[in-house]
Amino acid sequence: MGFSKSNEQRTRVMSALDAMRQQIGLVLGAARAGREVAETELAGLELEQKVVHAGLDEAAQDEEILAALRRPAMSQVSSWLNTVRAQFHTDASTVPRRLRELVAETSAGAGRLPPGEWLGKIGTGSAPPELWRVGSAALSTSDPRDRFDVAVPLLDESHLAITPAPKTREQVDALVEALLMRVLSSVEPGAVRVHLWDIGQLTSVLPNLYPLSKTSALTLYDPTRLQDLLDELSGHIRRIHAQAMQAGHTSLRGMRAALGKRTEPWRIAVLFGNGETWATEPLRELKRIAGGAHAAGISLIAVDVPHVLGGSVENIRLLDERRVVTSMTGPNLVAQLDPAIPSGQVSGAAGKIAEALIARQGGPRSFADLLPPELGKANSAEELRAPVGFFEGDPVEVVIGDSSPHALIGGPSGSGKTNFLYALLGSLAARYPPDELALYLLDFKEGVSFAGLAPGRKDATWLPHAKLIGVNVNTDREFGLALLRFLSDELRRRSTAAKEHEVTNLAGLRQEDPDGHWPRIVAVVDEFQYLFAGRDAVTNQATALLEDIARRGRAQGIHLILASQDVAGIEAFWGKPAVFEQCTLRIAMPKARRVLAEANTAAVSAPRWHAVLNHDSGVAHGNQLAHVPDASGKDVFATLQRRLWDAYADEHDRPRLFDGAHSPVLEHVPAFGELKPGGAVTALLGQSIDVEDTACGIELAHAPGRNLAVLGTAAAEALSILDSAARSLARQYEEGAVEFLLRCPVERCLPAVERLAEDLVAHGHRAVVLDSLAPTLAELVAAEPETAKILLLYGVDAELPSLEVKEPGQLKSGLDHLRVVLKQGPGKGTHTLGWWRGTARLKDTLGFGGNDDIGAWAALDVQGSELSPFAAGQVVHWSPRPGRALYFDRSTHATPEVIIPFLRPDRENP
Repeated sequence: MGFSKSNEQRTRVMSALDAMRQQIGLVLGAARAGREVAETELAGLELEQKVVHAGLDEAAQDEEILAALRRPAMSQVSSWLNTVRAQFHTDASTVPRRLRELVAETSAGAGRLPPGEWLGKIGTGSAPPELWRVGSAALSTSDPRDRFDVAVPLLDESHLAITPAPKTREQVDALVEALLMRVLSSVEPGAVRVHLWDIGQLTSVLPNLYPLSKTSALTLYDPTRLQDLLDELSGHIRRIHAQAMQAGHTSLRGMRAALGKRTEPWRIAVLFGNGETWATEPLRELKRIAGGAHAAGISLIAVDVPHVLGGSVENIRLLDERRVVTSMTGPNLVAQLDPAIPSGQVSGAAGKIAEALIARQGGPRSFADLLPPELGKANSAEELRAPVGFFEGDPVEVVIGDSSPHALIGGPSGSGKTNFLYALLGSLAARYPPDELALYLLDFKEGVSFAGLAPGRKDATWLPHAKLIGVNVNTDREFGLALLRFLSDELRRRSTAAKEHEVTNLAGLRQEDPDGHWPRIVAVVDEFQYLFAGRDAVTNQATALLEDIARRGRAQGIHLILASQDVAGIEAFWGKPAVFEQCTLRIAMPKARRVLAEANTAAVSAPRWHAVLNHDSGVAHGNQLAHVPDASGKDVFATLQRRLWDAYADEHDRPRLFDGAHSPVLEHVPAFGELKPGGAVTALLGQSIDVEDTACGIELAHAPGRNLAVLGTAAAEALSILDSAARSLARQYEEGAVEFLLRCPVERCLPAVERLAEDLVAHGHRAVVLDSLAPTLAELVAAEPETAKILLLYGVDAELPSLEVKEPGQLKSGLDHLRVVLKQGPGKGTHTLGWWRGTARLKDTLGFGGNDDIGAWAALDVQGSELSPFAAGQVVHWSPRPGRALYFDRSTHATPEVIIPFLRPDRENP
C-alpha cells in the first residue's frame, strides 16, 4: 500500500517535470525567435542609418550596403528605401517650386530680385521683407528648374553669423555689401542705420558704401574703439526699452505695429573679426546686446567672430569662394553665392540714397521751423516740451519736468551756446503763454545776450514771458544771489500752498487750485560760475541756495538752466555733487568738455551749429545730436518777440531789466515816484541789487544816530549818493518845512553842490551853500530849530583843521559843536549827511565812543577790513569796485549790502 502511494507521487512529479521542460523549451524557442527578430530589426535599423548618412545616391554605389540589402532578411529595408526614393522623387519635383513661392511671399522687391531691377532706385517701403536673398541652391544639378532662392532673415527677425573660408574676405565683403544694399534699397531713406567696425582695418571697410557716411545712415568706428560701438548699442537698447515699456509694449516692433508708423530707425551693426577670441568683458557685453537687440530693432552681422551670440542667429559658412552652407537650408545642401555687385554700381546707388536722405530731411532748417502753427496752446502743468533743433529732418526736443528738472549747458566761446539759448527760449515761449511759463534770465558775462528781450531805445517790445532780465552782472555776484533768494522764497510759497492742498507736485497744485497763478518758472543763468568766483559769503550762500532749489524745485515747477563755458573750474561744487546730479538734462555744444558724463566724448566731434542733447545725466546712450538753426541773427528772434508782444503785452508788465554796466537814474526808480510829504522821511541813496526794482535808503527818524557817512575818495559816487539823498528828501517835505545847509570845502566838487542847491530852491525849499561851517554849527547847537534841517557836508575831513581851532574866548571848537549836532541833532530834526574821504578822519571827527552817532554809512573805495569798527565789530567782506557802494544801516541790516549809486542828472565827473 505504501509502495503504491510512492509510485503515484513519483508519477505526478515526473509529469510536472515534463510539463516544465516543455514550457521551458517553448520559452527558449520563443526567445531565440525573438532574438533573431530583434537582431534582424537592429540590423535593418543600422542599415537604414548607413543609408541615411551616406545618402540615397551614395548608398546606391556602396558595395557593402548593396550586399546587405540583398539579404532576404533586409527585404523590408529594401522596400522602405524604394518607398522613400519614390516619395523623394515625387516631392523633389515640387520642393523647389514651393521654396521659390515661400521666398517670394516673404521677400519682395530688393529683398530677392536681381540687382539690376532695384539697384540705384530709392526705397519707399515702411515694412521691410522678412527674408533677404544671398544666393541659390538646387536639389540636383541636372534640371535648372530644381534651383531655388537661398535667403536669410534680418532686421527684427535674426542676427547673422558669417564664417569665412581661407582667402575669402573679398567674397565676404561682397556678400555683406549686397545684403546691406538690399536692405537700404527696400525701405525709405533714413529708416535703417548701419554701423561698421573692423578689428583689422582703419579704412576700406566696405568702401563702396562710404557715400552714405555724410549722413547718419552709415557710421564707421575706429578698430581700437569697439567699446564706443558697444556703448552706443547698449544705450540704444536701454532707451528703446524704456520708451516701449512706458507705451505699454515689449518691443520696438510691437510699438511700431500699434502706432502704425516707424518711431525709430532699424540698426544693423556689422562687426568684422579675425577669428581670434575676444576679451571677456567685450564678449560679455556683445552677448548682452545680442540678447536684447531684436526688441530694440538692432540686428548684428558678425563676420569671423568665433562666439555664440544671444537671441535668434542664422549662420552662413563659406566652403570656398562661391559655395556656402547656411543654417536655413541645413548642412547637407550646398548653396551658390550670388555674384558680387560691381563696386561702381554699389557706390553710385549709395550716393543716390544719401542724396535722397538729405533731400528728405528738407535741407537746412530755420528758426521758424521750431515754432508751432499757433502760439500759446500748450499747457505746462505736467512738463515743458519744445524742439530746439533737428536731426535728419526730425525735431529734437528738450523736456523739462519732474524727470529732467534742471539743465546744464556747456560750450566754449563761439560754440553757439547763446544761439542755443535763444532757440530754446523762443521755442518755449511760442508754445506756452506767459501764464504757463515765467522766465528769469541772468547773464554774468560782459555782454547783452538777453538785453534784446527787454524794451530798448530802438525796439520798444519785450518778451512777455520774461519777468527778470539781468545783463552785464559779471561784477555783481550779489544779483545772482538775489535771484536765488527770490527763487527760494517762491519755492517756500509753493511748498506751503501744496501742503495746504495736500498735493506733492505742481500738476496737483494747479488741479486743486485752478484760480491760483502757478506757472512753471525757468531761471537761466549764463556763466553761472561767476556766482562762485570768490571764497566768501556770497559763494557760501549761493551754493546752499542753489543746492536746495535744485533738490526741491522739481516738485514745485521751478527749473534751473545753468550755462557755462568751462564747468571744470567751479571749485565751489567740488565734493558737493547735489546740483550736478539734479541736472539730468545735459546739453553740450561742439568741443565742450565735462558737461556730459566723463567717458562721453560725443561733443568733441560734434559739427558746428550742432548740440548734443542728453536727458540721462550725460550717459552716452542718451545722446541726441541736433542741428540748431540760427535763432540769434538779426531780426530772427525779434520777429517772434513782436508776435508774442502783440499777443500778450497788454496783460503782462514789462520785465525788470538790471544792467550792471549802467547806473540807474533816480527819477526812473518806482520808489522815487512814490515819495510824497507825510509819513516817514527816507533819503534814497542807491539801487538795491535785487530782483525787484527797489531803492535803498536811510530813514531819518527823530532818533539817535540817524545820520549818514559816505566813506572813500571816489568823488563821483560820493556826490551821487548825497545828491540822490537830497533830491529824494526834497519830495517828502512841504515847501518851507525843511532847510538844506550845504558845505563843500573841496574846490572841484563845488559846482555840483551849487547846482544841487539851485535845484532844491527850484523845488520850493531853502537851500544855502555855506561859506564856513563853524558858525552854522554853533547856531544849531545854541538854538532849537524851527524847521527840519538837512546838513549836507562834502569832504568833512578837509574842514576838520578849521573846525578844530577854538576861537578866542570860546570853550568849544567847531568840531565839538559838530559832535553835538551828530549826537543830539536827529532828535531835534537835524540830520547830517556827510562825506569823509577816509575812515581814520571819520574816527577823528566822532571822537571816543562816537561811532553810534553815525547810524548808517556807505563805503566806496574803502577796504572791508577798515569798516569793521562801524559794523558792530563783524568781519566785513568788501573789495571796492567802480560804481558800487557798500551800505550798512545798523537799525535794519544784519550785514552790509552792495548798492548802486544813482546817476547824477548832470552826468559829469567833478
